[in-house]
Amino acid sequence: MPASPIATISVLVFAAAFLAVMGVTLLVQSQRERRGWQARVRGQSTDAQTEVATTGLQYFRELAVRLLEKVGNANQAKQKAPELSALRQLLITAGYRSDNAPAVFTGFKLLFTFVLPGIVFLLPIEALDQAPLVQRLFAYLLMAAAGLYGPELWLSHMVKKRKLKILHGFPDALDLLVVCVEAGLGLDAALGRTGRELAMAHPELCEEFHLVALELRAGLPRAAALGNLARRVDLDPVKTLVALLIQTDRFGTSIGLALRVHSDSMRTERALKAEEMAGKLPVKMLFPLMFFIFPSLFIVILGPAIVQGMRILMPVLNS
Repeated sequence: MPASPIATISVLVFAAAFLAVMGVTLLVQSQRERRGWQARVRGQSTDAQTEVATTGLQYFRELAVRLLEKVGNANQAKQKAPELSALRQLLITAGYRSDNAPAVFTGFKLLFTFVLPGIVFLLPIEALDQAPLVQRLFAYLLMAAAGLYGPELWLSHMVKKRKLKILHGFPDALDLLVVCVEAGLGLDAALGRTGRELAMAHPELCEEFHLVALELRAGLPRAAALGNLARRVDLDPVKTLVALLIQTDRFGTSIGLALRVHSDSMRTERALKAEEMAGKLPVKMLFPLMFFIFPSLFIVILGPAIVQGMRILMPVLNS
């Protein structure tokens, strides 16, 4: 009995999918072996504990990142050094510290600049197809501008979000740092212990303190490591603490006393900011009360009375 066309198509689709999966698997294995041999030639470690296993999805992700990096590097050759430095600083503040982060970000910008107008061009939008040529060109330019400046808006949002998280966890970190220093730990050990204790509650601040501890272990001067912390975070409270620690270390005064005074001043500042926000609350609530809450209350309270009065008065007025 001859096989049905549906069964034949199913067998062919299964065979094609199986061959595709096998091809991707062999390609990934060959790439992994090639990277391993290259690491051996360079004298790098290829320990199984330190080597990260690359799956098929991760391979395509790495491939996309490399392509974006190449596009970004080609575009960065035309940019000036101050622009690249400012972009790298923003990426570091947002938490992206890899060497290829500026190139990948630039590649994303260029990709979205061309992809978004292409998507609008390919989608069957009747209103756009029937619009005049000038309006269609304006729509394409608008999407290109969105693709060009959208990643920058996203980056600024990520910077603000990370700064806010660090700012919320900084008073707790400062109190824990005061406790560690007054318990007898040195400043380097206190920074490392504070970062470990805050790993669950404030991971962003823990990462920053961990980087400071690593730089100090690597032999970087304390002033330079603290200055790097202030530049990475780019927050005024952190800059004030860094300046205080550098001056304390330079003049040989008590670190515990200086941290205690600074912690008390920050606690007082937080209380004043809370009082300021509470004082602004009545003014902020005025317009919602006037335009949303009071009309609703008037409708609920006076509405039945007005309806009942109209039912009583309308027959009298009509008679």
